Amino acid sequence: MLISRKIPINEIYVPAARRKTLHPETVRLIAESIVENGQQTPIQVRHDGKRYVLIEGLHRLEALKWLGETTVDGYLVHARRH
Repeated sequence: MLISRKIPINEIYVPAARRKTLHPETVRLIAESIVENGQQTPIQVRHDGKRYVLIEGLHRLEALKWLGETTVDGYLVHARRH
């Protein structure tokens, strides 16, 4: 069972390939939803020994950054590097 935890946003690394999939309009819509309802779904990260690496949830992460948040709800998963 996955347990959500607060993860410092500044400790999350977003791989370059994942950044290419970012859509600013989606970030804006998710930010509006977070303001109204809070963060509903945690992001997924893995820990590589030094930092957290984003697995899933780029738009949620960027929306929270845009809103000035310093932490994000996230699941720590064990995933292989691709």
